[in-house]
Amino acid sequence: MSVRTKFAVAIALVALLAVGLWLRGWYGAGPLDKETAFVVPDGSTLTSVAAKLERERAIGSASAFLTRARILGGSAPIKAGEFLLPAQASNATILETLQSGKVLRRFVAVPEGMPSIMVWDRLMAQPLLTGSIPVPDDGTLLPDSYDFERGEARAKVVARMQAAMRKVLAEAWAKRAPNLVVKTPQEALTLASIVEKETGKPSERRMVAGLYSNRLRTGMLLQADPTIIYPITRGKPLGRRIRQSEIAAINDYNTYSMTGLPKGPITNPGKASIEAVLNPEQTEALYMVADGTGGHVFANTLAEHNANVAKWFALRRARGEL
Repeated sequence: MSVRTKFAVAIALVALLAVGLWLRGWYGAGPLDKETAFVVPDGSTLTSVAAKLERERAIGSASAFLTRARILGGSAPIKAGEFLLPAQASNATILETLQSGKVLRRFVAVPEGMPSIMVWDRLMAQPLLTGSIPVPDDGTLLPDSYDFERGEARAKVVARMQAAMRKVLAEAWAKRAPNLVVKTPQEALTLASIVEKETGKPSERRMVAGLYSNRLRTGMLLQADPTIIYPITRGKPLGRRIRQSEIAAINDYNTYSMTGLPKGPITNPGKASIEAVLNPEQTEALYMVADGTGGHVFANTLAEHNANVAKWFALRRARGEL
């Protein structure tokens, strides 16, 4: 091999090595030592984002990133939002992530039976949401888990919760049983909120709904303890025993001092409670008392109920609760 040929081969090898190193700078592992959230502000350009990536040590060089991005990165624009960058993400992976629009979603959970005042507390305490909101009306928010983006308005999250409730209520109402005691979707929501607060046992919901439907139909007092508490705390735990003066209080919610349904829902019922009210158990039960296991014992007559109450008090005395 001549000297000229050897020189040409050496030049070619150096060029290949340089190209390899240049490509490695794009496809090779980056400097992030752990999974990292990265925010692209609205109105950002690729140049401003590259500078931000360098400041936050996601890439080694903004200028090198821009040069390679223009040649190797494709023409898709970057999207605004919060993105999750994996540990050691390459420059190529970072650009693909920012172009994908797959923003990082966070979640706020609303358990079944959480009153709106507590949902409001939860939303206002979430630092990644923005804006102020009034406390929504009870019965307007569907219990579920809702995703949101960093910087999203609280009002938008509430709007999704309310839209979900309207959809579930409309679907359940369309499938309701005939001859119900509740005559409107709002009445169904109100009764469902009582069912939600009166039992945490899923298998009992239709039975409790049937019992309260019987009481409404016959003009009996509902006598649901949560309706006493609601005007006092707006649905938050009372933290003490109910007082006799509160049992006797006359207001738009206390079902110990009024017949019929309260003025409106006393919490946000879940889908299962709404469906239970619109398809209640066919039963003659009018009474129920706790059974000590988280459920209830049901009775058709006052005499049966009194016997069940006596058993419940005996159980509580055996446990040392009385």
